[in-house]
Amino acid sequence: MTDEEALAFLEEERIVVVATNGHDGFPHLMPLWYVLREGRPWAWTYSKSQKARNIERDPRATLQVEAGVEYSELRGVMLRAEVRLHRDLEAVTALGFEIFARHTGAEGEEVAEMVRSQAPKRVGLEFVEGGRRATWDHRKLGGGVY
Repeated sequence: MTDEEALAFLEEERIVVVATNGHDGFPHLMPLWYVLREGRPWAWTYSKSQKARNIERDPRATLQVEAGVEYSELRGVMLRAEVRLHRDLEAVTALGFEIFARHTGAEGEEVAEMVRSQAPKRVGLEFVEGGRRATWDHRKLGGGVY
């Protein structure tokens, strides 16, 4: 994919699988809802989650967003990133609102109250791309099965 195609793909999809480095040397993979801010993925998670603990110890992560069912439809983006943790309550709350608006379309006081109640327990995750990016789009293969 070109950079423009990869950005459009990331804007279109909803779930990123984040691989962090576990304390025992094994990768820890978890799916997260995300938003793009200036082309950069952002997510939030509980501050006491395993992925947050892993990031505190080692800020490197690999992200993968993929789509497609049939081989000829498969496409995706994998990128290496350094994760910056954001703990400011106002910033984390704003991120929570942004994530829920994008993924559920829900707004209003019920959603606002839920986000405000969760934000003190969460951290924002800013994924700063670095290193090599891999992309694939099997739709460009000309319709072959393999």
